[in-house]
Amino acid sequence: MFKSILINKVDSDYQVSMVEINESSLPEGDVVVDVEYSSLNYKDALAITGKSPVVRRFPMIPGIDFAGTVASSSNSDFNVGMPVVLNGWGVGETHMGGLAQKARINGEWLVPLPEVFSAKQAMAIGTAGYTAMLCILALEKNGITPERGKILVTGATGGVGSVAVTILSKLGYQVVALTGRPEESEYVSSLGAAAIIDRSELSAPGKAIGKERWIGVVDVVGSHVLANACASTAYGGVVTACGLAGGMDFPATVAPFILRGVSLIGIDSVMCPKEKRLEAWRRLGQDLELSKLENITNEIGLSGIIQAADDLLSGKIRGRIVVDVNQ
Repeated sequence: MFKSILINKVDSDYQVSMVEINESSLPEGDVVVDVEYSSLNYKDALAITGKSPVVRRFPMIPGIDFAGTVASSSNSDFNVGMPVVLNGWGVGETHMGGLAQKARINGEWLVPLPEVFSAKQAMAIGTAGYTAMLCILALEKNGITPERGKILVTGATGGVGSVAVTILSKLGYQVVALTGRPEESEYVSSLGAAAIIDRSELSAPGKAIGKERWIGVVDVVGSHVLANACASTAYGGVVTACGLAGGMDFPATVAPFILRGVSLIGIDSVMCPKEKRLEAWRRLGQDLELSKLENITNEIGLSGIIQAADDLLSGKIRGRIVVDVNQ
């Protein structure tokens, strides 16, 4: 028996609780992992609160992330005792996830944990940090270098935003951080932001095309913020979109893409091919300052998950929430 967060739905009754379950209750897979740490992401919070239909199968253990060691394996790539990390692949949505002390999954979904990171540090990064790095790799691949101009990072106090600001600033980019929490300006500046603007500047309906303000964007918000970010992107710039915290709509025009040659690139972390995952984690080990990672991290145990999910959706938490599943 082991502890987990379990979501169930009986008719219209949505239930979330911390329970003990048997390993036989886990779904099929060729690798069993003793989970050490998981994390609480925006998608997890939506699943736990039931505010969005994230969970597709019940009962479900939420948690799109986990890190731990292989307990048993019939997959030749993963030996007992090997440290591993998982992000996405529908875990916590259609396949029981990481907010538990054990997980059984398809070994093809796992990535060997880089030696530079502990399991806790891997979850301080989690899907949010891994997604931030995918955005940065896309900017680099499309020729966005530090000398070309500023980079806008929206949702700068959240998980993706915090990691993106930290890495981009280390790489030499001038980061413009967008946040709806002006009281967190000192925090965002400590991560390396060169300038901070209030979310209200971009959250209302705007012009089809505006003044050129940045050459690249990492956006987690969507909706009017993404539309306005595109409208103010300089000629030949690149906008990466990886979130929809502000909504799924995109009230924009084609003007920035036609008149300025702006590129809008969607970033998917869930089904991302393994080779891209390996490269993202390699670069995280190279470019993320672990001392700053500590400043981004809040740690809780399984018993604090339900309250933390509400707080995350209410915008009360900055940075990353790491979950010690053994507490």
